[in-house]
Amino acid sequence: MYEIITKKELNPTVTEMHIKAPLVAKKAKPGQFIILRVDEDGERIPLTVAGVNPEEGTVRIIFQIVGATTFKLNEKQEGGFIQDFVGPLGEATKTEGIKKVCIVGGGVGCAIALPVAEEFHRLGAEVTSIIGFRSKNLLILEDEFTACSDRLIVMTDDGSYARQGNVTVPLKEMLEAGERFDEVITIGPLIMMKFVVAAVKPFGIPCTVSMNPIMIDGTGMCGGCRLTLVKEDGTRVTRFACVDGPDFNGYEVDFDEAMSRGRMYMYFERRAYDETCNLLKK
Repeated sequence: MYEIITKKELNPTVTEMHIKAPLVAKKAKPGQFIILRVDEDGERIPLTVAGVNPEEGTVRIIFQIVGATTFKLNEKQEGGFIQDFVGPLGEATKTEGIKKVCIVGGGVGCAIALPVAEEFHRLGAEVTSIIGFRSKNLLILEDEFTACSDRLIVMTDDGSYARQGNVTVPLKEMLEAGERFDEVITIGPLIMMKFVVAAVKPFGIPCTVSMNPIMIDGTGMCGGCRLTLVKEDGTRVTRFACVDGPDFNGYEVDFDEAMSRGRMYMYFERRAYDETCNLLKK
């Protein structure tokens, strides 16, 4: 059992928790993830490690309440326990040789982007961060990004805070003005990452995306997290986000297929969420 040390609401649908998991905290690197179960009968869900404190033995997770399991997790309080907390899993984000990086995060994906930005900052790289949200009330982690970024640009779709527009707008402006990065790393909704990749591609800058498809075991055995990569010669190859990723070359990812697969279980997820809400609120 793993204790919930702290719990904080970041916005109406996003929650931050610090979980007591010393072994995970000791080993986890930016870009890696864990798989948890809320209770013995719960499903396994992946959550990216949003930060660690090896001295205190805690792991920070940030999750959006979208399904039955995240709803049940959010019902837990400080001092409570969750059943399983397994990790770190996946490959850490590559940082070697990168001196100037642009981190582009969208929505709750900013929770994944933050530790990556913090790691580059710690290594002495020049960090530009662009984070986007639908509106001001969904904004998270602005202070944390400010602390680890040489330049931070905040965007909101409706213009209720900072600058109006999506994250590709300032990115395109910088690139068209002649600014160059060793790498652009983008983390967020699939459609956002698809358009970030499209914005960067004409400039020939390496672009990494962090993929978060459906996962079950986290070891590559179930095949649920498979992705199709399209190589330069047109060859299509299958990779598994849990063991080969979650970071991939954005130019190779078949985003349309990934989005189609991601929509397959939306109905079942929503039904499970509604049933769980009704049960726990009775």
